[in-house]
Amino acid sequence: MSRICVYSGSSFGASPEYAAVAAAFGRACARRGLTVIYGGGSVGLMGALADSALAAGGEVIGVIPRAMIAEERAHKSLTELIPVETMHKRKHRMSQLADAFVALPGGIGTLEEVIEVFTWLQLGLHFKPVGLLNACGFYDLLLQFLAHMRDEQFLSSKHLSMLTVSTDAESLLDHLTTTKHIHVPKPASHATTNAA
Repeated sequence: MSRICVYSGSSFGASPEYAAVAAAFGRACARRGLTVIYGGGSVGLMGALADSALAAGGEVIGVIPRAMIAEERAHKSLTELIPVETMHKRKHRMSQLADAFVALPGGIGTLEEVIEVFTWLQLGLHFKPVGLLNACGFYDLLLQFLAHMRDEQFLSSKHLSMLTVSTDAESLLDHLTTTKHIHVPKPASHATTNAA
C-alpha cells in the first residue's frame, strides 16, 4: 500500500476534535510514506488533512472538478492537482490512483463515496481495503445501521466484516496495510413460486 484515498468533510463539523483527527491522519500517512489521494479542496477537514500531510513532508494528490477550481476551492500547494470534468470522473480517478480507501468524518458526499467503494468491494470489482476512522463515535449510527442490514439479511456477515473500522489513525492504517481481500460471492436469492 503506497497511496491511500481519503474521503472527508469540506467543513469542520461541530467539534474541534474532527479537525484534530484529520490533521493527525494526514501526519500518520506522511510518516508512513503514504501518498494521500483526496478531493483537492482547501477547506474544512479536507484542507486540514492536506495541510498536515504536506507539513509533515508527505505527498498529497488532489482530484477536483474544474467547476470547483473556478470557485477557488482548490488547494494551491499540493504535490499534484488533477482537474476533471465531473464528480463521476473525480471518483473514478481517485479510485484508480488509490491502493486503499478511508473515510474520516464528513457529510453526505463523504458517506456516498465510502459506501460506493465498499459496494464495489462487496461485488468483487476491486479488492482494496476500505476503512472508517470512527473518531469521536462519528460513525456509530452508520455501523448500527449496517448491522441492522445484516440482521435483516440484506448484507452478509462476511461482507460486513470486510469493512475495517478503528477509532485510532495508527491502528486503522496498521489494519489496512495487512488486509488482503478475496472475492466473497454475494448470495443470490430467488423467489419461490407455489404451484396451484
